[in-house]
Amino acid sequence: MTEELSRTSALASRHSALGSGLEDWNGMGTAWSYDSNPNDEHDAVREKVGMFDMSPLKKVFVRGNAAMKTLNHLVTRDLEKLKAGRSVYTSVLTEDGTMADDAIVSCNNHQEWMIVHGSGDTMALLQDSAKGTGLDIVLDDDLHDLSVQGPMALGILNQFCTTNLAELNYFDHCTTELFGHSCRVSRTGYSGERGYEVFADSDAIVGIWDLLIDEGVMPCSFTALDKLRIEAGLLFYGYDMTTDHTPYEVGLGFTISPTKTGYRGYDALLASKGREKIRIVCLVVDYPEMLNGGETIMLDGSEIGIVNSPCYSHRMNKSLALGHVAASVPDGKCVQIIADGINTLADIVPLPIYDPKKVKTHS
Repeated sequence: MTEELSRTSALASRHSALGSGLEDWNGMGTAWSYDSNPNDEHDAVREKVGMFDMSPLKKVFVRGNAAMKTLNHLVTRDLEKLKAGRSVYTSVLTEDGTMADDAIVSCNNHQEWMIVHGSGDTMALLQDSAKGTGLDIVLDDDLHDLSVQGPMALGILNQFCTTNLAELNYFDHCTTELFGHSCRVSRTGYSGERGYEVFADSDAIVGIWDLLIDEGVMPCSFTALDKLRIEAGLLFYGYDMTTDHTPYEVGLGFTISPTKTGYRGYDALLASKGREKIRIVCLVVDYPEMLNGGETIMLDGSEIGIVNSPCYSHRMNKSLALGHVAASVPDGKCVQIIADGINTLADIVPLPIYDPKKVKTHS
């Protein structure tokens, strides 16, 4: 681990024992790879069950009478009707109406909310929105996040949980006990499969990890996670969206509540709608391995975009990538991919390429 890391997962020793070098993401040592084959990890999530330590995500609690009003200024979703035990995926905007971050906002009760976000500016913008409100805003680094994903996730977790997780709908969450440990379980994930995230303190998460391994759940690295989320068309802040992009340009128009006004960036976002410069696409690349990212996308001799998130899917036997192209370029086009040592073709296909109707996550 490097000196720059400001946070440590309670699972660090488990990751090291599996071969991880604990590379940095979001200030925490993260299992970007193990000694195991990431293709086997990928298979485990698609066919059985795997788990990821998502603790580098930042978990922020917002408590007080003005919590909902403040959060409604921060995010693009209308939280007025969000009931306790429900969550939403949402955009966080700059004053210019562009993507400052994406986040999941969970209503524990109308006096306590939790925001889970990655490497964007959510915390700073939340603190700005909360000025003068007297809200209690706490970044909880002791709260860990273990994401258990795959078709067997429910069956395994339910054997050891005091709540019937089968009753949780997509984006529901509840407090419960798992293997006797107090935790919060959320029916969310980043894999394109039905799965659950287990939020537990550091004194509980190691025991939960060890007992899940005893039940045959495979530890999975971020290398495998990248393959899964690219297949499922799920975005990574800093790669597939940045402050250069509006939600509409990166396929997140669904996070904009149509009747909501008054949130940060609202006026600028409204003015930008219909003037999108780019759009996000999936590329099936005629190439025998993973691209590097950053390749230029050409059409009819003109530069029209860039490759952002590449992977090689051994399950689909395809080189895939998420990229940005000019907003006017439709699906179905064959484009040219160019970089040093690479000159090949790719087809723009509808996003996502895996489970396009999202039956696995939603059913």
